[in-house]
Amino acid sequence: MRILLVGAGGVGTAVTRIATRRAFFDHMVVADYDLSRAQAAVAALDPRETRFTAVQVDASDRSAVIDLLLDHRCDVLLNATDPRFVMPLFEAALAGGAHYLDMAMSMSKPHPELPYEKVGVKLGDEQFARDDDWRRAGRLALVGMGVEPGLSDVFARYAADELFDEIEEIGVRDGANLTVDGYEFAPSFSIWTTIEECLNPPLVYERDRGWFTTEPFSEPEVFDFPEGIGPIECVNVEHEEVLLVPRWVDAGRVTFKYGLGEDFISRLKTLHELGLDRTRPVTVLTDRGPARVSPRDVVAAVLPDPGELGDRMHGKTCAGTWVKGVKDGRPREVYLYHVVDNQWSMREYGSQAVVWQTAVNPVVALELMATGAWQGEGVLGPEAFAPRPFLDLLVEYGSPWGLREQ
Repeated sequence: MRILLVGAGGVGTAVTRIATRRAFFDHMVVADYDLSRAQAAVAALDPRETRFTAVQVDASDRSAVIDLLLDHRCDVLLNATDPRFVMPLFEAALAGGAHYLDMAMSMSKPHPELPYEKVGVKLGDEQFARDDDWRRAGRLALVGMGVEPGLSDVFARYAADELFDEIEEIGVRDGANLTVDGYEFAPSFSIWTTIEECLNPPLVYERDRGWFTTEPFSEPEVFDFPEGIGPIECVNVEHEEVLLVPRWVDAGRVTFKYGLGEDFISRLKTLHELGLDRTRPVTVLTDRGPARVSPRDVVAAVLPDPGELGDRMHGKTCAGTWVKGVKDGRPREVYLYHVVDNQWSMREYGSQAVVWQTAVNPVVALELMATGAWQGEGVLGPEAFAPRPFLDLLVEYGSPWGLREQ
Protein backbone atom coordinates (compact mmCIF):
# COMPACT_ATOMS: atom_id res chain seq x y z
CA MET A 1 0.00 0.00 0.00
CA ARG A 2 1.19 3.50 -0.93
CA ILE A 3 -0.41 6.34 1.06
CA LEU A 4 -0.76 10.06 0.43
CA LEU A 5 -1.19 11.79 3.81
CA VAL A 6 -2.45 15.34 3.37
CA GLY A 7 -1.95 17.48 6.49
CA ALA A 8 1.14 17.46 8.71
CA GLY A 9 -0.27 19.24 11.74
CA GLY A 10 -0.64 17.59 15.13
CA VAL A 11 -2.76 14.67 13.92
CA GLY A 12 -0.83 14.16 10.68
CA THR A 13 2.48 14.14 12.51
CA ALA A 14 1.11 11.62 15.02
CA VAL A 15 0.01 9.44 12.07
CA THR A 16 3.61 9.25 10.84
CA ARG A 17 4.93 8.36 14.32
CA ILE A 18 2.38 5.55 14.68
CA ALA A 19 2.67 4.24 11.11
CA THR A 20 6.47 4.05 11.15
CA ARG A 21 6.21 1.16 13.64
CA ARG A 22 4.03 -0.90 11.29
CA ALA A 23 4.99 -2.90 8.20
CA PHE A 24 1.68 -2.94 6.28
CA PHE A 25 2.52 -0.08 3.86
CA ASP A 26 5.31 0.48 1.33
CA HIS A 27 5.48 4.26 1.26
CA MET A 28 3.80 7.34 2.73
CA VAL A 29 3.94 10.75 1.06
CA VAL A 30 3.50 13.46 3.71
CA ALA A 31 2.04 16.61 2.15
CA ASP A 32 1.24 19.99 3.66
CA TYR A 33 0.70 23.56 2.47
CA ASP A 34 3.67 24.44 4.67
CA LEU A 35 6.52 22.28 3.34
CA SER A 36 8.54 22.80 6.53
CA ARG A 37 5.81 21.08 8.58
CA ALA A 38 5.84 18.05 6.28
CA GLN A 39 9.63 17.95 6.41
CA ALA A 40 9.63 18.21 10.21
CA ALA A 41 7.19 15.30 10.51
CA VAL A 42 9.48 13.11 8.39
CA ALA A 43 12.72 14.33 9.98
CA ALA A 44 11.48 13.35 13.45
CA LEU A 45 11.37 9.66 12.46
CA ASP A 46 14.20 7.16 12.71
CA PRO A 47 16.93 8.19 10.23
CA ARG A 48 16.93 4.64 8.90
CA GLU A 49 13.28 4.98 7.89
CA THR A 50 13.08 5.39 4.10
CA ARG A 51 9.36 4.93 3.51
CA PHE A 52 8.38 8.62 3.98
CA THR A 53 8.65 11.56 1.59
CA ALA A 54 7.78 15.19 2.39
CA VAL A 55 6.15 17.36 -0.28
CA GLN A 56 4.24 20.63 -0.56
CA VAL A 57 0.62 20.79 -1.69
CA ASP A 58 -2.40 23.08 -1.40
CA ALA A 59 -5.23 20.83 -0.20
CA SER A 60 -7.77 23.00 -2.01
CA ASP A 61 -5.98 22.49 -5.35
CA ARG A 62 -7.71 19.41 -6.75
CA SER A 63 -5.40 19.12 -9.77
CA ALA A 64 -2.24 19.32 -7.67
CA VAL A 65 -3.51 16.59 -5.33
CA ILE A 66 -4.43 14.35 -8.29
CA ASP A 67 -0.93 14.85 -9.70
CA LEU A 68 0.60 13.78 -6.38
CA LEU A 69 -1.54 10.65 -6.28
CA LEU A 70 -0.52 9.69 -9.81
CA ASP A 71 3.14 10.69 -9.60
CA HIS A 72 3.69 8.70 -6.40
CA ARG A 73 1.38 5.82 -7.42
CA CYS A 74 -0.65 6.15 -4.22
CA ASP A 75 -3.41 3.65 -3.47
CA VAL A 76 -5.15 5.71 -0.80
CA LEU A 77 -5.46 9.33 0.34
CA LEU A 78 -5.59 9.94 4.10
CA ASN A 79 -7.06 13.36 4.86
CA ALA A 80 -5.65 14.91 8.05
CA THR A 81 -6.77 18.49 7.31
CA ASP A 82 -9.67 20.46 8.76
CA PRO A 83 -13.20 20.04 7.34
CA ARG A 84 -12.85 22.87 4.80
CA PHE A 85 -10.75 20.61 2.63
CA VAL A 86 -12.82 17.43 2.82
CA MET A 87 -14.59 17.84 -0.51
CA PRO A 88 -11.62 18.85 -2.69
CA LEU A 89 -9.56 15.97 -1.29
CA PHE A 90 -12.49 13.54 -1.49
CA GLU A 91 -13.03 14.50 -5.15
CA ALA A 92 -9.31 14.39 -5.93
CA ALA A 93 -9.02 10.84 -4.57
CA LEU A 94 -11.91 9.68 -6.75
CA ALA A 95 -10.48 11.36 -9.85
CA GLY A 96 -7.01 10.04 -9.07
CA GLY A 97 -8.19 6.43 -8.79
CA ALA A 98 -7.39 6.11 -5.08
CA HIS A 99 -9.29 5.01 -2.01
CA TYR A 100 -10.02 7.74 0.54
CA LEU A 101 -10.14 8.01 4.32
CA ASP A 102 -10.93 11.00 6.54
CA MET A 103 -11.55 11.79 10.20
CA ALA A 104 -14.23 14.45 9.71
CA MET A 105 -16.92 14.66 7.07
CA SER A 106 -18.14 17.30 4.61
CA MET A 107 -19.46 20.39 6.33
CA SER A 108 -23.04 21.13 7.26
CA LYS A 109 -25.13 24.19 6.47
CA PRO A 110 -27.79 25.17 9.02
CA HIS A 111 -31.34 25.73 7.84
CA PRO A 112 -31.35 29.35 6.64
CA GLU A 113 -34.52 30.36 8.50
CA LEU A 114 -35.09 27.93 11.38
CA PRO A 115 -31.68 26.46 12.26
CA TYR A 116 -32.78 25.18 15.68
CA GLU A 117 -36.01 23.64 14.43
CA LYS A 118 -35.29 22.28 10.95
CA VAL A 119 -32.40 20.33 9.46
CA GLY A 120 -30.36 21.97 6.73
CA VAL A 121 -27.49 20.28 4.88
CA LYS A 122 -26.19 17.58 7.23
CA LEU A 123 -22.60 16.57 7.89
CA GLY A 124 -21.55 14.16 5.16
CA ASP A 125 -24.49 14.84 2.83
CA GLU A 126 -22.18 15.98 0.03
CA GLN A 127 -20.09 12.83 0.35
CA PHE A 128 -22.97 10.37 0.52
CA ALA A 129 -24.47 12.03 -2.57
CA ARG A 130 -21.44 10.70 -4.48
CA ASP A 131 -21.80 7.10 -3.27
CA ASP A 132 -22.82 5.76 -6.70
CA ASP A 133 -19.77 7.33 -8.33
CA TRP A 134 -17.44 5.67 -5.84
CA ARG A 135 -19.18 2.34 -6.33
CA ARG A 136 -18.88 2.57 -10.12
CA ALA A 137 -15.17 3.34 -9.70
CA GLY A 138 -14.75 0.29 -7.46
CA ARG A 139 -13.17 2.47 -4.78
CA LEU A 140 -13.80 2.90 -1.06
CA ALA A 141 -14.30 6.23 0.68
CA LEU A 142 -14.15 5.44 4.41
CA VAL A 143 -15.51 8.57 6.08
CA GLY A 144 -15.41 9.62 9.72
CA MET A 145 -12.60 7.25 10.72
CA GLY A 146 -10.87 9.10 13.55
CA VAL A 147 -11.67 8.60 17.21
CA GLU A 148 -14.96 10.55 17.31
CA PRO A 149 -16.25 9.87 14.73
CA GLY A 150 -14.45 6.60 14.10
CA LEU A 151 -13.69 4.40 17.07
CA SER A 152 -16.96 5.55 18.68
CA ASP A 153 -18.81 4.22 15.62
CA VAL A 154 -16.90 0.92 15.77
CA PHE A 155 -18.06 0.63 19.39
CA ALA A 156 -21.68 1.19 18.31
CA ARG A 157 -21.48 -1.59 15.72
CA TYR A 158 -19.75 -3.90 18.21
CA ALA A 159 -22.51 -3.30 20.76
CA ALA A 160 -25.17 -4.09 18.17
CA ASP A 161 -23.39 -7.23 16.98
CA GLU A 162 -22.29 -8.77 20.27
CA LEU A 163 -23.76 -7.05 23.33
CA PHE A 164 -27.44 -6.31 22.67
CA ASP A 165 -30.53 -7.84 21.11
CA GLU A 166 -32.32 -4.47 20.99
CA ILE A 167 -30.85 -0.99 21.37
CA GLU A 168 -32.87 1.81 22.88
CA GLU A 169 -30.23 4.53 22.80
CA ILE A 170 -26.65 5.14 21.71
CA GLY A 171 -24.90 8.17 23.11
CA VAL A 172 -21.30 9.08 22.34
CA ARG A 173 -19.79 10.74 25.42
CA ASP A 174 -16.42 12.51 25.36
CA GLY A 175 -14.65 13.92 28.41
CA ALA A 176 -11.17 14.70 29.74
CA ASN A 177 -9.39 16.08 32.79
CA LEU A 178 -6.56 17.60 30.74
CA THR A 179 -4.87 20.80 31.91
CA VAL A 180 -2.29 22.94 30.10
CA ASP A 181 0.36 24.75 32.14
CA GLY A 182 0.83 28.43 31.40
CA TYR A 183 -2.38 29.05 29.44
CA GLU A 184 -5.80 30.22 30.56
CA PHE A 185 -7.32 29.06 27.24
CA ALA A 186 -5.53 26.47 25.11
CA PRO A 187 -7.79 23.99 23.27
CA SER A 188 -6.24 20.55 22.89
CA PHE A 189 -7.65 20.15 19.37
CA SER A 190 -8.09 22.41 16.33
CA ILE A 191 -10.05 25.49 17.43
CA TRP A 192 -11.29 25.87 13.84
CA THR A 193 -12.97 22.45 14.01
CA THR A 194 -14.07 22.93 17.63
CA ILE A 195 -15.90 26.16 16.78
CA GLU A 196 -17.57 24.48 13.83
CA GLU A 197 -18.95 21.53 15.76
CA CYS A 198 -19.82 23.37 18.97
CA LEU A 199 -21.60 26.44 17.58
CA ASN A 200 -23.56 24.76 14.79
CA PRO A 201 -27.05 23.43 15.62
CA PRO A 202 -26.57 19.97 17.19
CA LEU A 203 -28.41 17.06 15.61
CA VAL A 204 -30.30 14.31 17.44
CA TYR A 205 -31.68 11.16 15.82
CA GLU A 206 -34.85 9.34 16.89
CA ARG A 207 -36.21 6.32 15.08
CA ASP A 208 -39.78 7.65 14.86
CA ARG A 209 -38.77 11.24 14.09
CA GLY A 210 -35.55 11.05 12.08
CA TRP A 211 -32.94 13.79 12.46
CA PHE A 212 -33.78 17.08 14.14
CA THR A 213 -31.84 20.01 15.58
CA THR A 214 -31.56 21.54 19.04
CA GLU A 215 -29.91 24.61 20.54
CA PRO A 216 -26.11 24.45 21.02
CA PHE A 217 -25.06 23.07 24.42
CA SER A 218 -28.56 21.67 25.08
CA GLU A 219 -29.64 18.74 27.31
CA PRO A 220 -26.81 19.00 29.88
CA GLU A 221 -26.09 15.83 31.84
CA VAL A 222 -23.34 14.73 34.19
CA PHE A 223 -21.48 11.66 32.94
CA ASP A 224 -18.97 9.76 35.08
CA PHE A 225 -15.88 9.00 32.98
CA PRO A 226 -13.61 6.05 33.85
CA GLU A 227 -9.96 5.70 34.92
CA GLY A 228 -9.98 8.60 37.35
CA ILE A 229 -11.38 11.30 35.05
CA GLY A 230 -14.66 11.39 36.97
CA PRO A 231 -17.98 13.23 36.53
CA ILE A 232 -18.17 15.96 33.87
CA GLU A 233 -21.16 17.86 32.54
CA CYS A 234 -21.74 16.98 28.88
CA VAL A 235 -23.87 18.85 26.33
CA ASN A 236 -25.14 18.33 22.80
CA VAL A 237 -22.88 19.44 19.96
CA GLU A 238 -22.98 18.71 16.23
CA HIS A 239 -21.06 15.53 15.40
CA GLU A 240 -20.84 12.92 12.66
CA GLU A 241 -21.83 9.89 14.76
CA VAL A 242 -25.43 11.07 14.89
CA LEU A 243 -25.45 10.97 11.07
CA LEU A 244 -23.45 7.76 10.68
CA VAL A 245 -24.72 5.35 13.33
CA PRO A 246 -28.39 5.21 12.21
CA ARG A 247 -27.35 4.28 8.67
CA TRP A 248 -26.05 0.89 9.84
CA VAL A 249 -27.20 0.35 13.44
CA ASP A 250 -30.84 0.10 14.52
CA ALA A 251 -31.21 2.33 17.58
CA GLY A 252 -34.14 4.23 19.02
CA ARG A 253 -32.10 7.37 19.70
CA VAL A 254 -28.56 8.59 18.91
CA THR A 255 -26.81 11.60 20.47
CA PHE A 256 -23.34 13.08 20.84
CA LYS A 257 -22.42 15.00 23.99
CA TYR A 258 -19.14 16.70 24.75
CA GLY A 259 -17.73 17.43 28.21
CA LEU A 260 -16.76 21.04 27.58
CA GLY A 261 -17.17 22.74 30.96
CA GLU A 262 -18.76 26.12 31.70
CA ASP A 263 -15.57 28.14 31.10
CA PHE A 264 -14.97 26.66 27.64
CA ILE A 265 -18.62 27.13 26.64
CA SER A 266 -18.61 30.76 27.78
CA ARG A 267 -15.50 31.48 25.69
CA LEU A 268 -17.08 29.90 22.62
CA LYS A 269 -20.22 31.96 23.14
CA THR A 270 -18.10 35.11 23.41
CA LEU A 271 -16.34 34.32 20.13
CA HIS A 272 -19.76 33.91 18.53
CA GLU A 273 -21.11 37.15 19.99
CA LEU A 274 -18.07 39.04 18.65
CA GLY A 275 -18.37 37.43 15.22
CA LEU A 276 -14.98 35.77 15.59
CA ASP A 277 -16.40 32.38 14.67
CA ARG A 278 -17.21 33.51 11.13
CA THR A 279 -15.41 32.03 8.15
CA ARG A 280 -16.28 34.66 5.53
CA PRO A 281 -13.24 36.97 5.09
CA VAL A 282 -13.34 40.56 6.29
CA THR A 283 -11.06 43.43 5.26
CA VAL A 284 -8.32 44.24 7.78
CA LEU A 285 -5.80 47.06 7.50
CA THR A 286 -2.19 45.88 7.77
CA ASP A 287 1.22 47.50 7.36
CA ARG A 288 1.12 46.24 3.77
CA GLY A 289 -2.32 47.57 3.01
CA PRO A 290 -5.81 46.03 3.20
CA ALA A 291 -6.00 42.22 3.53
CA ARG A 292 -8.92 39.81 3.43
CA VAL A 293 -8.86 37.40 6.37
CA SER A 294 -11.30 35.02 8.04
CA PRO A 295 -12.03 35.92 11.69
CA ARG A 296 -11.92 32.23 12.62
CA ASP A 297 -8.48 31.88 11.04
CA VAL A 298 -7.29 34.82 13.15
CA VAL A 299 -8.51 33.08 16.31
CA ALA A 300 -6.68 29.91 15.26
CA ALA A 301 -3.51 31.89 14.52
CA VAL A 302 -3.31 33.59 17.92
CA LEU A 303 -3.97 30.43 19.96
CA PRO A 304 -1.17 27.92 20.61
CA ASP A 305 -0.80 25.00 18.19
CA PRO A 306 -2.53 22.02 19.89
CA GLY A 307 0.09 19.67 18.50
CA GLU A 308 2.82 21.52 20.41
CA LEU A 309 1.14 21.56 23.82
CA GLY A 310 2.08 18.05 24.90
CA ASP A 311 4.94 19.03 27.21
CA ARG A 312 2.60 21.37 29.11
CA MET A 313 -0.39 19.01 29.27
CA HIS A 314 -1.38 16.72 32.12
CA GLY A 315 -4.23 14.25 32.50
CA LYS A 316 -6.28 11.86 30.41
CA THR A 317 -8.78 12.03 27.58
CA CYS A 318 -11.65 9.58 27.13
CA ALA A 319 -13.71 8.82 24.02
CA GLY A 320 -16.56 6.35 24.30
CA THR A 321 -20.00 5.12 23.41
CA TRP A 322 -22.77 4.58 25.94
CA VAL A 323 -25.40 2.05 24.90
CA LYS A 324 -28.71 1.20 26.54
CA GLY A 325 -30.96 -1.68 25.51
CA VAL A 326 -31.95 -5.30 26.10
CA LYS A 327 -29.91 -8.51 26.10
CA ASP A 328 -31.51 -11.92 26.65
CA GLY A 329 -34.71 -10.26 27.80
CA ARG A 330 -32.99 -8.16 30.47
CA PRO A 331 -32.14 -4.43 30.51
CA ARG A 332 -28.49 -3.68 29.91
CA GLU A 333 -26.41 -0.51 29.85
CA VAL A 334 -22.71 -0.32 28.96
CA TYR A 335 -20.02 2.24 28.22
CA LEU A 336 -17.36 1.22 25.68
CA TYR A 337 -14.38 3.52 25.98
CA HIS A 338 -10.80 4.35 25.05
CA VAL A 339 -8.61 6.37 27.43
CA VAL A 340 -5.22 7.87 26.61
CA ASP A 341 -2.93 9.34 29.26
CA ASN A 342 -0.97 12.34 28.00
CA GLN A 343 2.19 11.35 29.86
CA TRP A 344 2.09 7.95 28.17
CA SER A 345 1.51 9.27 24.63
CA MET A 346 4.23 11.90 25.05
CA ARG A 347 6.70 9.38 26.42
CA GLU A 348 5.96 6.71 23.81
CA TYR A 349 5.30 8.82 20.70
CA GLY A 350 6.06 12.46 21.44
CA SER A 351 2.44 13.38 20.63
CA GLN A 352 -0.12 14.82 23.02
CA ALA A 353 -3.03 12.59 24.00
CA VAL A 354 -5.88 14.10 21.97
CA VAL A 355 -4.08 14.17 18.62
CA TRP A 356 -2.53 10.73 19.22
CA GLN A 357 -5.94 9.24 20.07
CA THR A 358 -7.36 10.72 16.89
CA ALA A 359 -4.44 9.55 14.73
CA VAL A 360 -4.15 5.92 15.82
CA ASN A 361 -7.57 4.94 14.48
CA PRO A 362 -7.10 5.79 10.79
CA VAL A 363 -3.76 4.00 10.86
CA VAL A 364 -5.46 0.88 12.24
CA ALA A 365 -8.13 1.20 9.54
CA LEU A 366 -5.51 1.55 6.81
CA GLU A 367 -3.82 -1.64 8.01
CA LEU A 368 -7.15 -3.49 7.88
CA MET A 369 -7.67 -2.20 4.33
CA ALA A 370 -4.15 -3.25 3.35
CA THR A 371 -4.62 -6.79 4.66
CA GLY A 372 -8.12 -7.13 3.19
CA ALA A 373 -9.81 -7.52 6.57
CA TRP A 374 -11.90 -4.44 5.71
CA GLN A 375 -13.11 -4.28 2.10
CA GLY A 376 -15.84 -2.26 0.46
CA GLU A 377 -16.91 0.05 -2.34
CA GLY A 378 -18.73 3.34 -2.14
CA VAL A 379 -18.99 5.90 0.64
CA LEU A 380 -19.07 3.97 3.92
CA GLY A 381 -18.78 4.75 7.61
CA PRO A 382 -16.93 2.65 10.22
CA GLU A 383 -20.22 0.94 11.16
CA ALA A 384 -20.26 -0.77 7.75
CA PHE A 385 -17.39 -3.09 8.75
CA ALA A 386 -16.88 -5.93 11.20
CA PRO A 387 -15.77 -4.31 14.48
CA ARG A 388 -13.84 -7.14 16.08
CA PRO A 389 -10.79 -7.03 13.72
CA PHE A 390 -10.45 -3.31 14.41
CA LEU A 391 -10.72 -3.62 18.18
CA ASP A 392 -8.27 -6.53 18.27
CA LEU A 393 -5.73 -4.65 16.15
CA LEU A 394 -6.09 -1.53 18.31
CA VAL A 395 -5.00 -3.63 21.29
CA GLU A 396 -2.07 -4.97 19.25
CA TYR A 397 -1.02 -1.35 18.72
CA GLY A 398 -0.61 -1.11 22.49
CA SER A 399 -3.78 0.91 23.04
CA PRO A 400 -6.44 -1.17 24.85
CA TRP A 401 -10.10 -0.26 25.08
CA GLY A 402 -12.54 -0.93 27.92
CA LEU A 403 -16.12 -1.93 28.66
CA ARG A 404 -17.98 -0.84 31.79
CA GLU A 405 -21.36 -2.16 32.82
CA GLN A 406 -23.43 0.81 33.93
